[in-house]
Amino acid sequence: MPHETVLSEADLIIDKIYGGSRKGNAADDPLPTLLGVDSGAGFRHLGERPGLNTLKLLVLKTNFKNLNWPDHLDQETGLLTYYGDNHKPRDIHDTPRKGNAILRNLYEFAHDTSRTSQFPPIFVFGGTGVYRDVRFLGLAVPSAEGMSHDEDLVAVWRSSPDGIRFQNYRAVMTILDIPRITRQWIRDIQAGNAEESPHAPEEWKKWIKLRKYKPLLSEPRSKVRSRTDQLPSDADDQEIVQTIYKRYCNSPTDFEKCAAEIARMGLRGITRYELTRPWRDGGRDATGGYRIGTGAGSIEVEFSLEAKCYSENNGVGVKELSRLLSRLRHRQFGVMVTTSYLSPQAYNELIDDGHPVIVISAVDIADILKKKIGTAAHIEAWLDRL
Repeated sequence: MPHETVLSEADLIIDKIYGGSRKGNAADDPLPTLLGVDSGAGFRHLGERPGLNTLKLLVLKTNFKNLNWPDHLDQETGLLTYYGDNHKPRDIHDTPRKGNAILRNLYEFAHDTSRTSQFPPIFVFGGTGVYRDVRFLGLAVPSAEGMSHDEDLVAVWRSSPDGIRFQNYRAVMTILDIPRITRQWIRDIQAGNAEESPHAPEEWKKWIKLRKYKPLLSEPRSKVRSRTDQLPSDADDQEIVQTIYKRYCNSPTDFEKCAAEIARMGLRGITRYELTRPWRDGGRDATGGYRIGTGAGSIEVEFSLEAKCYSENNGVGVKELSRLLSRLRHRQFGVMVTTSYLSPQAYNELIDDGHPVIVISAVDIADILKKKIGTAAHIEAWLDRL
């Protein structure tokens, strides 16, 4: 556990854990000593808010556990999805810490290429579950390569427990390919000299001046996911999958529409689908179209979907996969949706032979539904409407 004097001198290194004291209160928070910010909630700042010309730096902290606001870091693409700080009915920008007003200003800067100064570095940290220790996730900038202003910062609707609707921001950011933030630059930032500092990272300066994105990319550990990788380990995610399984385990044919809707939420290019009639079902539970491109220059490719409502102890095997593969025609791809997992033998065959099949397993179902719908209670209501 780093001592405070060490924290105040430390560099920020990707995925390094920074710990505070063990008093069991706000004094355990390492971020005030590490960066000079307060010990408040998700949005921390150094300098006055919300104007960018008065902010010296920002800290975004998340524990990735809030089902209503499912922050997510995709390590393969370097993209962070982060939700704002309006968590109850009121004006979207009228929050105590002015986090959403800050987000609005950050994205206005990002899309105004004439502005190349007075932008605060954004440091992202994730909770570890141990006291108030944090893991450094990287230096973020608003938006992403090729993303327009109506995609990267979107006001989404939510409902309070008593049914009152309100809006909050969903922001997409890029974690830049900067493995280390030096203490020299942190000192210059705190002094108000972030951009003029000789210690400022080149990738950050390229974004400030040119809006050039170089995300921090991570290669997947393996294309073949193990049983453990495909099943949710978090209790809330397990509850989501069990909500689906209990609804359809005795009527698997009814799961087909649910599976197709999950696929449509997870694969944004799906434009249509048609369920196979039960008496014709030979393993292809739905067919549909997936749109690639936009406008007159786009094309539609076809897919076939198979839905398997299995328990977590019953994996989808080679037989079920082969049935789907046998029905794929030229230039089609397959989608396997299961509340369980694809067995190791079937997964290895899928990858080794290069079959064009997307696997949406239990952990993927939980991830899709908590982002698109919310908690298990919200999902129950959604299932009632299907």
